[in-house]
Amino acid sequence: MARRRTLEAPDPRALAEIEAGFAAKPGPGPGGFAAPIAQVASEAATGRDARPATDRAQEARTTSEAAAWRDAQAEGRVIVTLPLDRIAVNHLTRDRVETDAEAMEELIASIRANGQRLPIEVVDLGEGRYGLVSGWRRVRALARIGAEEGTPPTARAIIRPAVEAGDAYAAMVEENEIRAQLTPYERGRIAAVAAHLGAFASMEAAVDTIFAAASKAKRSKIRSFALVHYELGDVLSHGRELSEAAGLRLAAALKAGFAAKLRTALERGEAEDAAAEWALLDAVLGPLEKAPRDAARGGRPRRAAPPPLAETVLPDGARATVRGDGARIVLTLDGQGDLDEAGRRALAERLLERLIDARAE
Repeated sequence: MARRRTLEAPDPRALAEIEAGFAAKPGPGPGGFAAPIAQVASEAATGRDARPATDRAQEARTTSEAAAWRDAQAEGRVIVTLPLDRIAVNHLTRDRVETDAEAMEELIASIRANGQRLPIEVVDLGEGRYGLVSGWRRVRALARIGAEEGTPPTARAIIRPAVEAGDAYAAMVEENEIRAQLTPYERGRIAAVAAHLGAFASMEAAVDTIFAAASKAKRSKIRSFALVHYELGDVLSHGRELSEAAGLRLAAALKAGFAAKLRTALERGEAEDAAAEWALLDAVLGPLEKAPRDAARGGRPRRAAPPPLAETVLPDGARATVRGDGARIVLTLDGQGDLDEAGRRALAERLLERLIDARAE
């Protein structure tokens, strides 16, 4: 028969030692003996946001809106209000030579009645300064309104991302081409000025970039007016009034090497208006255009006519010439001017009969 053992309760000191031993042994962690479902539940509970769903949704909305705002600012889609004294109006050389006083008064009246509807465009120059890209007339109108009302003038503006100078000139011209049609001289002038300031390597590159949307023929005309401004801009007072035909005549004379004569005419003459100024230029262009052209001065070379296939003088003194032009054979009769319509028709019929007989042989 087994011997019974008497169990004795441990004293407080023994209990303390037992508890200390258990505390020194960590329980099973995530990789221990816990069931997989318990481990998943533990991890989900640990990562769960205890805030109400409405608070979490509001935070997500705020984060999304902040990111959209930063993107809009970076892309230049945010309209801000800027004091005019922080805007460098002459950041770019303007494409408009002068403004229409009546149109300016209409713009001022419109802004007074309805406010500034369209924002101007600027680029950030740093240190709280901005350079004007487009909206020069609006800035002038707002400045006048502020001066008349005695209030610091401000403008609604879009801060565009930093761009190359060439792109800025293209943006300025694009707006004025749409809102206020530029004259041929103004188009050429801005291309010449932009190239002179170093925004482009040449006037040709300036025209091709600023007026990239224009046709090839239009860009060719703009290059002609750019040459006119480059050669005569400092002595030409009424270039804006030059017609397209007049500008092309001037460009042709300049390409032919007559810049000095044209400059002398403008410097020595007195012109009170555009008509008088053109009269000075036309007086020089007329004799130049009538003079025989020197083939060495350029231009598209003329193709020499091929020698005739056959040539003879008829008994009545008329000259007959046969030339070949590709797949065609052309017969020319000179000296038959005394024939009327019926005579020419009868001659043509006889020639056709002879030709038919000749091909039949």
